[in-house]
Amino acid sequence: MGTVASSLQLGSIRVAPGAQRDAVPQSSPTMTPSDAKPATSSPAESSTGAKPTTRRVGAKRDPDAPDSAKGASRKGAAGTRATAEEMASRQRDISVSEFFAKNRHLLGFDNPRKALLTCVKEAVDNALDACEEAGILPDVSVVIEDLQPDRPASAKSSRYRVTVIDNGPGIVRKQVENIFGRLLYGSKFHRLKMSRGQQGIGISAAGMYGLITTGKPMVIHTRPSVKAAAHHIELAMNTKTNRAEVTVDVETADFPPQRLRELTPGTRAIEAFLSADIYRTGTSVSIEMEGRYQRGRGSVDEFLELTAIANPHARICWVPPSRVAVDDEALLPVAAPNAGTGGAGAVETTEVGGVTVFPSGVAELPAEPREIQPHPKGIELGTLLQMVKDYAVTEKGGTVYQFLQDRFCRVSASTAATMCQAAGVTSRTRARDVEAPDVDRLFKSFEEIRLAPPPTDCLVPIGVRQLLAGMLKGVRAEFYAASSREPSIYRGRPFQIEAAIAFGGELPADDSARVIRFANRVPLLFQQSACSSFKAVAETSWKNYGLQQPRGGGPVGPLVVMIHMASVWVPFTSESKEAIADYDEIRKEMRLALMECGRKLGTYLKRRHRMRREGERRDVFERYIGEISRSLHGLVGADPRKVYDALLKQARSRTAIADDVLDEDGRVMRQEQEVLEDVLVVDRSVPAGASVPKGTRKGCPPEDLAGGLFDGAGK
Repeated sequence: MGTVASSLQLGSIRVAPGAQRDAVPQSSPTMTPSDAKPATSSPAESSTGAKPTTRRVGAKRDPDAPDSAKGASRKGAAGTRATAEEMASRQRDISVSEFFAKNRHLLGFDNPRKALLTCVKEAVDNALDACEEAGILPDVSVVIEDLQPDRPASAKSSRYRVTVIDNGPGIVRKQVENIFGRLLYGSKFHRLKMSRGQQGIGISAAGMYGLITTGKPMVIHTRPSVKAAAHHIELAMNTKTNRAEVTVDVETADFPPQRLRELTPGTRAIEAFLSADIYRTGTSVSIEMEGRYQRGRGSVDEFLELTAIANPHARICWVPPSRVAVDDEALLPVAAPNAGTGGAGAVETTEVGGVTVFPSGVAELPAEPREIQPHPKGIELGTLLQMVKDYAVTEKGGTVYQFLQDRFCRVSASTAATMCQAAGVTSRTRARDVEAPDVDRLFKSFEEIRLAPPPTDCLVPIGVRQLLAGMLKGVRAEFYAASSREPSIYRGRPFQIEAAIAFGGELPADDSARVIRFANRVPLLFQQSACSSFKAVAETSWKNYGLQQPRGGGPVGPLVVMIHMASVWVPFTSESKEAIADYDEIRKEMRLALMECGRKLGTYLKRRHRMRREGERRDVFERYIGEISRSLHGLVGADPRKVYDALLKQARSRTAIADDVLDEDGRVMRQEQEVLEDVLVVDRSVPAGASVPKGTRKGCPPEDLAGGLFDGAGK
């Protein structure tokens, strides 16, 4: 009776006092002790004599109980859950443009300042690629107009119109919508050939960003033929369908747009700016967008300066906006305008009325890279399966033997026969009859058979002399060195690494070395720490070459390091193409190229130090030669002129190293030394505060000694 009286009724479950710690009412998780009521009989129960239903915790459910009782504990929770049919009804395709519209940071549109740079970068890359492929010396004009010049100073962004005009071959009318209005559409993704663009995303993504931020369509002017009128087209991308919607399509004679010639006093003053004689054909792209123009690191100015260094054959005109945002960081351009070095072959950058012109340094185009087939060492099994299927469809009667020679490079007839034998097929086996196990054996034979590396005529490096000319043009230093490695392979794809350094001169001596990165002649301005180029610089032991270097960092001193990677497929870390992926093969080649430049720098610094030391010794000799000549004349009556000449000859012979002239590799130029044996590389000026013997001047002959010791008669 006591047990019954002390029991509590929670809902429809009775809990004994000993079980209160373990029993948790599942139907009312938020129930408090005040909600518990004593077990009493309702009037209905009293009239019928029925006893309340009691189930002990942990007891098994009666299988004969009605379904309503079985689902009582799930009531409420099951009603909010979706069924498979409901979930299937909500599933749909996602277009690539819709994906990147929501994830535009993947394409480099992280913030207004970076978005403005990305738009210019993609348009300039396309312009240079088109001109070079058509065999035309590139002439590219970049114009940014500020459409909100009266905005408040506190504004974080503004609306700009970015226009890039080139003198390339133009675009045929039916391809304009596909090129500018579709993502992942282009002619470079499927080819193994060195080019700046790779994915078919860039310029379309820039137009999509402009449409999202301003609602304005892209404006394209293109003239593919001198004899025909230009096309004026305005289009906007439909992100749902990844297709362009054209709003304006007319023919016009206004190419290049003459409105831009009257934009600023500088554009009116330069006769060759958008000249009809130069821009006979070509393309003009205008995009309105939200952005922020600001000079300094990672700016449009820096990008165009570095592009001019890596592409000396191109002429670039740059018209900045009328208003510049307040700089958040120090302005550190590679070189100021009109900062020509005056050296041989140096071409000066000019500025007229705010318009900066980067002239072409050479009048020849770089060699045209050739397209190559994939190398068997760089093929994966899934890719090989798909290649066999595609070959069987396109070549109805094609055999495996023919497939290996047609679709791969460095596979000769004998090598193809050996591979067929390893795969268990004959030379007459058709590609459509090959099964998956046969392809698997064929793939394994790729790894076992020794093959020649892929051809390198698909690569067009900048070249050592062009690297030096670019560094000489853009960086004011005293020593320049460059190195070009032999082509190498990663994942079956050829690549080539070039490096150059500039040391001393006007570079800051207490700052960390600046690293300039290029990929297929395109500057990389962001994500430096994630780039394989920067990691190679940090891993190189610069202390061996006379520079300071903190642990895990780059060198410290007046140094600029430039690294260029040329490849048919640059492994970028993201779609925004801001950093090179860290492959061991790539980083190794970069380190070796930097070590070659470092050895030249170390040799130069050691020889320069020795030359300075010998020059200081000569200074001491020359300082006292006059005094010794005068003393000997007074003691023994020796001819002071002969004594002076003899001592001077001895001083110069014993310190001949001070007369050496070094080339850009740090080597002594012997032939130049014979012509310029009296030229001194090291400054010979007397240090401030140094004492000078009375009656002497550094290097003066006896008759010029102060005080007139020797007269015309030698007395």
